[in-house]
Amino acid sequence: MTEGSYRSQIIKFAIPLFLGNLFQQMYSAADSLVVGNVIGSNALAAVSSSGSLIMLLIGLFQGLAMGAGVVIAQCIGAKNDQRTREAVATVVAVGFICGFLLTIIGVVLTPQILILMGTPKSIMPESVEFLRVYFLGSMGFVMYNTFISILQANGDSKGPLYYLIASSVVNIAFDIIFIYWLHLSVGFSALATVIAQTFSAFLAYNKLRKLKGPSRVDLRHLKIYRPMLKLTIDYGLPSGLQNSLISVSNVVIQSYINMFGAHAVAGIGAYTRVEGFAFLPVTSFTLALTTFVAQNLGAGKIKRIKEGVRFGVILAVLIAEIIGLSVFAFAPQLITLFDPTPSVVAFGVGRARVCGFFFFLVAITHLIASVMRGAGKATIPMLAMMLCWVVVRLAVLLGTKPFFQDIRMANWIYPATWLLSTIVLLNAYRHLDFALISQQTRKEA
Repeated sequence: MTEGSYRSQIIKFAIPLFLGNLFQQMYSAADSLVVGNVIGSNALAAVSSSGSLIMLLIGLFQGLAMGAGVVIAQCIGAKNDQRTREAVATVVAVGFICGFLLTIIGVVLTPQILILMGTPKSIMPESVEFLRVYFLGSMGFVMYNTFISILQANGDSKGPLYYLIASSVVNIAFDIIFIYWLHLSVGFSALATVIAQTFSAFLAYNKLRKLKGPSRVDLRHLKIYRPMLKLTIDYGLPSGLQNSLISVSNVVIQSYINMFGAHAVAGIGAYTRVEGFAFLPVTSFTLALTTFVAQNLGAGKIKRIKEGVRFGVILAVLIAEIIGLSVFAFAPQLITLFDPTPSVVAFGVGRARVCGFFFFLVAITHLIASVMRGAGKATIPMLAMMLCWVVVRLAVLLGTKPFFQDIRMANWIYPATWLLSTIVLLNAYRHLDFALISQQTRKEA
């Protein structure tokens, strides 16, 4: 991504990421669609209430994988093959350790955390079953994210697309077999996801073991190199902590939503699935810009970075807002796809009609944060989002809860804090010195 038209490079990289994320969202939505329409509202609520907790536990490992991708991309941009080999070996070794830890933590702590979240008793058995099965497959999820971080650092976004298409087909097929045909419990919906994630991880590994060059993965030569581990932690830990802490606030918000019953959980959970699709262009451009910035910093191409960032942010923000307005307009029809129960639809539409108009703020926040992560300054967006998306959200909800309880509080807290984070991060971006960062990066890589 250091040569040729930056516009075409960013778009060519982002489009496969978008399509890949689209298929990933499809099989996530398939869980909710099949469960909600076949088993019922309580089962849909169980799946929906699990999302925040899943992100709480996997967010840290996602951040580490993201940091690893930045380190590898910088080494590739600097054309340092030995450091690239060391980074790849370290990242894969750490991935296996993290996958094991997440399995143990997730399976053991699931009931306790669901209780702390105030999960309605009517959906507690299904929630515990779904989450425990999901976390039993943590190794597949962690290793898939590890492997695609290596591929994306090499500028390969097509491989992950093919693997996600394949895993989406597998997931949807097993959802239909387990839930629609065999009428099994909600835990088998999680099992379908586990099978699909493990399958995609195997496909990504198979590609990496056949690569020629320093990014090739050889499980016989895994080793943790301390300098690479330190860089990975320095770049990835802030993003991981950011993901986990934001998930903490989402867990608190979920517990607030839980007070309004299973239909509120199901309706807002259905909206969250819709939102997952709506944010896909933003997610795709954030990953593209992170890799673009990291590689060009390693190559010392400052002007190219600034021009590429400006182009990527403007395009992604426009796309995000068009989609947000579409969600605003068609919310009733979209929520009904998951569950036609009128009260469920009402809760979902309520969230959509508040948040849909403000998608451009989410785009700006995530895109500027991705640029900073690519520049190795992940601590800045971590602190900004911790302040805006964790501290402020928790202070408002917990501070007003004893005196005023209204589902609209849980809806409006999102656009309000999106605006705050946008202001903070735009101001921080204005003070980035890419030339100085590039000098430091080239020394490290």
